[in-house]
Amino acid sequence: MTLDAQTKTKIDQLVQSDDIVLFMKGSRSFPQCGFSASVINILNTLVPKYTTVNILADNEVRTSMKEYSDWPTFPQLFIKGEFVGGADIVRQMHENGELEKKLGGLIAAAKPPAVTMSARAAAELQAALKDGSPGDVIHLTITPAWEHQLDLGPKEASHVTLELSGLTLQLDRASAARAEGVSVDFIEDATGAGFKIENPNRPATVKQIEPKALKALLDAGTIKHVYDVRTEKERSIAKLPDTKLLDDTTMAEIEALPKDTHIAFHCHHGNRSRAAAEHFLKLGFSNLYNLAGGLDAWSQTVDSKIPRY
Repeated sequence: MTLDAQTKTKIDQLVQSDDIVLFMKGSRSFPQCGFSASVINILNTLVPKYTTVNILADNEVRTSMKEYSDWPTFPQLFIKGEFVGGADIVRQMHENGELEKKLGGLIAAAKPPAVTMSARAAAELQAALKDGSPGDVIHLTITPAWEHQLDLGPKEASHVTLELSGLTLQLDRASAARAEGVSVDFIEDATGAGFKIENPNRPATVKQIEPKALKALLDAGTIKHVYDVRTEKERSIAKLPDTKLLDDTTMAEIEALPKDTHIAFHCHHGNRSRAAAEHFLKLGFSNLYNLAGGLDAWSQTVDSKIPRY
């Protein structure tokens, strides 16, 4: 297909309408394919402003862009009028730092997040650095799924750098945007030892909790509400003391509790109770626990007097 002059002029004007223009399926706020969403996620971590063109809303642009850029798929990214590439190329350029170089002064300055670290955590990381390579620093990564990872590695020029507790801590731009208020500690308890990272930005989730850990919270009075998601028949066979059957009455009881109340759920093996906990998560409750392995695991690891079935 030969691109006619009128259509070329139209696309030229779109390409020149902003320093960064992304031709995609959907919009910045509502991408309508995974490839477009992946580029949006990358751009959102780097630049505050860019223009998107929804090719699904303009068939002429959609059919002509492949000829215009000599590129067969969408999305298509243009920076200062120059075609950069599609989703895979943008991802590769982002990973190797070339995209930031290409964007240059368009990139928003990354705000260093406020991160705190306990003396014990700092000491453990200092010890770990001694076993690393010369020049290594600490890297904190916070994934889109809010998983937190501490690693050793060389200093990265493109990362946000913090100096705290005698350590150099680096975060990539996306992690830095998720890290405001993060605290890093190192704890030892009956379940073992390891780093504990608290992030106030992390969306609430249902916490999977092992039987012994749940017992400790019950004994400490942290959790005072435990609900059984099994049937009455199952409860007649075996049940945990001081628990209530989850039914219409107790569901209304839970809904009346403060949203930050610590609440635990259990069933036979942990699947039904997880679904129940996730229901209350959607209602805004923020401290929900699901007994991993259910009553069966409790019987095996905490109280063998409770019958297994």
